[in-house]
Amino acid sequence: MDIDSAMDDRYYIEIAIEHARKAARQDEVPVGAVITDSSGHIIGHGYNQPISMCDPTGHAEIIAIRMAALATGNYRLCGTTIYVTIEPCIMCMGAIIHARIERLVYGASDPKWGGAGSLYDFAYDNRLNHTIEVVSGVCLNETREIMRRFFRDKRSNRQCQI
Repeated sequence: MDIDSAMDDRYYIEIAIEHARKAARQDEVPVGAVITDSSGHIIGHGYNQPISMCDPTGHAEIIAIRMAALATGNYRLCGTTIYVTIEPCIMCMGAIIHARIERLVYGASDPKWGGAGSLYDFAYDNRLNHTIEVVSGVCLNETREIMRRFFRDKRSNRQCQI
């Protein structure tokens, strides 16, 4: 990967981080996602909202994919890149594969739910009809800290209520 690509990846992950902060302010797990087309234009974005939407599929990636599909008028998002603050879960990786997204760039790994290598590796499973280029660890410290802070605060608030 060249320096320009790495700088672009960082730029878009930082936008995804802003979306993750929106989720945290709504007491949702702080995950943000951004989708760009091949020219680098943002065509979709989202943040976790399963609680507020009463929808178990209300993940940042799914919301961003739906927006990008509407923006392009196509459920196939060929030539696009999705930027996510944390490794997508297995549900979101399924949607990313079905949408034919070309690249996945994420910050922190998710050893409990990760579908891009941590728990499962759907990105390079040859049994599926689409594989995805994966770049991990972009803005790692920032993305990891957002999640740690959120769950640390959750645990400390729960202890105060006992």
